[in-house]
Amino acid sequence: MAPITFAHRGARIEERENTVAAFTYALERGAKGLESDAWLAADGEVVLVHDAVSWRGLRRVRVDRSTAAELAQFEIPRLADLYDNCGTDFELSIDAKSRDVARPLIEVARRYGAADRLWLCHPSVGLLRELRDEGAPCRLVHSRRRQALSAPLERHASDLATIGIDAMNMHHTDWSKGLVALFHRFDVAAFGWDVQEVRYLRAALTMQLDGVYSDHVDRMVATVAEWTG
Repeated sequence: MAPITFAHRGARIEERENTVAAFTYALERGAKGLESDAWLAADGEVVLVHDAVSWRGLRRVRVDRSTAAELAQFEIPRLADLYDNCGTDFELSIDAKSRDVARPLIEVARRYGAADRLWLCHPSVGLLRELRDEGAPCRLVHSRRRQALSAPLERHASDLATIGIDAMNMHHTDWSKGLVALFHRFDVAAFGWDVQEVRYLRAALTMQLDGVYSDHVDRMVATVAEWTG
């Protein structure tokens, strides 16, 4: 089965990252999924931007001290704007950049009927466990580099399965075919990020990763189509 092709921060090679224009372009070019980053604005709105402090030209913007309307002037959209403009017919992987944004972003996705296609990523297994225990209707993803995992990998895969975590997301170089098979044995999907070159995309396909993240949407979509076709 073909992996989910996540456009990292939208089509950031073609458009300004994490903007409606970038997300729209990525979907038009055939990406099956979008990836973004979420913070809470000062008015409690979920906004999509990578850093807590964003620069637009010479202007420095603190996300948590700005309202969504103020951030919109700098092309920083709300999660609601993404759904309003692009619909919900795609997988959406979001890095929750702070603990306090996790529940509000789930609620936005639920409001749009898109929670079942939301993959919420976070490095804290503890937070993910809390969300699953609360009955979060979205997919939960542990996102961490391999060297940062303290437990043996088989134990970690088992623990994620026990908690109800849906996927493990690591840099593509952290994965091997055997390791992907290990996580699959526990029914935990394997995602690989920063898959930029064709040779790495083909390696990811050979390993049978379930999701790949790339800045190069056209390259990613074409390589996966060639492989699966």
